[in-house]
Amino acid sequence: MTPKTTLPAALLGRLDTAVDWVSQGLAAALVVIEIVILFVGVVFRYGLDKPLIWSNELAEILFLWLVSLGAVIALRRSEHMRMTVLVAKLSPSRQRFLARLAGLIVAVFTLELIIPGLDYMAAQQAITTPTLHIPGSWEVAGQILALLMLFYVALRQLFAGITWPELLITLGIGIAIGVGLWASENLLYDIGNGDLIVFFVVIVGICIFAGVPIAFSFGIATIGYIYFTTSIPLSIVISQMDQGMASIELLAVPMFVVLGLLLEMTGIARALVNLLTALVGNRRGGLSYVLIGAIYLIAGISGSKAADQAAVAPVLLPEMKRRGIPPGELVAQLASAAAMSETIPPSLVLIIVGAVTGVSTAALFTGGLLPAAVAALGLIVLIFFRTRGETPSGTSVAPREALRLFIIAIPALILPFLIRYAVLAGIATATEVATIGVIYAVFVGITIYRSFDLKRLFPLLVETAALSGAILLIIGAASAMAWALTQAGFAQALTAAMTGIPGGKYGFMAVSILLFIVLGSVLEGLPAMVLFGPLLFPIAQQVGINVVQYAIVSILAMGIGLFSPPFGVGFYQTCLISKTSSDEAVTRIWPYMATLVVTLIIIAAVPWISTGFL
Repeated sequence: MTPKTTLPAALLGRLDTAVDWVSQGLAAALVVIEIVILFVGVVFRYGLDKPLIWSNELAEILFLWLVSLGAVIALRRSEHMRMTVLVAKLSPSRQRFLARLAGLIVAVFTLELIIPGLDYMAAQQAITTPTLHIPGSWEVAGQILALLMLFYVALRQLFAGITWPELLITLGIGIAIGVGLWASENLLYDIGNGDLIVFFVVIVGICIFAGVPIAFSFGIATIGYIYFTTSIPLSIVISQMDQGMASIELLAVPMFVVLGLLLEMTGIARALVNLLTALVGNRRGGLSYVLIGAIYLIAGISGSKAADQAAVAPVLLPEMKRRGIPPGELVAQLASAAAMSETIPPSLVLIIVGAVTGVSTAALFTGGLLPAAVAALGLIVLIFFRTRGETPSGTSVAPREALRLFIIAIPALILPFLIRYAVLAGIATATEVATIGVIYAVFVGITIYRSFDLKRLFPLLVETAALSGAILLIIGAASAMAWALTQAGFAQALTAAMTGIPGGKYGFMAVSILLFIVLGSVLEGLPAMVLFGPLLFPIAQQVGINVVQYAIVSILAMGIGLFSPPFGVGFYQTCLISKTSSDEAVTRIWPYMATLVVTLIIIAAVPWISTGFL
């Protein structure tokens, strides 16, 4: 038996506790601090008419630290977004081989950014914030610290359980690829923009299908393209990542993630589900209608689809299984409901689209409700026909009991309206409004529902940081990749190709729908939007499509791809939440996705559905 490399693993293992304490402890503290800063800012500006002009500056600096540390936590937990559909079909030995390669790629990516990152930090030292006069280097320092820890975690994953021959093979493959690209520099120069295909199609595609986290797949391809085909310093990569993640609007991501996770802990989700169950749960297919309605309501509170599903599933799915609904049908309904709710404000996707494309977030919030309602109605009609032969199995609820459940649910029902009112009335921005929801949810959970477990608070804050870090690192890496594509002239080529599509705006819309369904499936949606949103939205406006309608259609198409097998990660995430095999659901989900496609076509054909209330 070949001896394992116990020495490197032992040396690296000594740092595990330190990395956990620094990343998790500091990230959890930063989530709380951000909530306090933003909420106090709202109180002083709207309640006391004394705006704190420094609050956004401080919040933005701490935000970069928060998401950088969150990316470390996500890598430690293997929670970065990745495609594992094909990898899961391989033998365990080949899966371990690909995991080692992924660790090597992450290590190379982070190592290539640490030295340029230090140069970038030094350059930012002279730039200070307008109010607090904090040097820009303080913000970048969080990213450098995170890169160092990411490098350590990647090495830890590379060395864990590896034998010396396996290590030599893994390093040999990495060296061979690097030498091959270096030897091909002249060829890459000769093929002109063909090098974009090499780096951003071939390399990105291989990395993604091999299970490398999407953010690092984008990052390593961008670094490779800049290093081997241009004379641009690599510090531009961390600069573009910094700019991509530093938007204050994106601070809404961790705020809405923590709000979504609080829904289940504070009893708010249970109160809503119990009310809906009392109203329609005894009808034929009643609990399926409850599921659609619950996701629609809760999506109006949380910005995270995973949080929406996790809040509803534990309350509703056990009773649905008891009534004899097949587990695969439950997955199909939960996945399609999540896809339907992508445009319900305050969806994180709406906020991110507004941040990266310049479309008004308030307009997106207004335009997203009715399209989601049309999609929900389509699902309800489908469920009606699929349950025609069933016998109602629920028990009717007495009017007095229904009234009692309604009174109990009033605090929960107030929350989505409170969030929307706070934004539309100008009380809080889309970034700040989640903090109002968080404070309200904590208050309701402690004083009314008496459901607030302090032991779960720290894990909840760490989970918020990890999910936010995974999302924002993708946005940063996609921003750097989009910059490289733009510099190479890809934007102009894409504009020429898309404006030349037959059928004018209708042909452009049809191609966009197909594009975002495919990209939503392969790239988990958000990376596709960050990459192609800034390029395609101006074209949509140029051909006569309202950008709000285009955003809503693109997001719904992306959601359909995200929750559709065989590649949609959202579909497999739903299977995990439902504790159901994907094989049981894969044949049942297609009628639901086909229904969403039909409603999507209607929304694309009738602009008023998205823009009528603007």
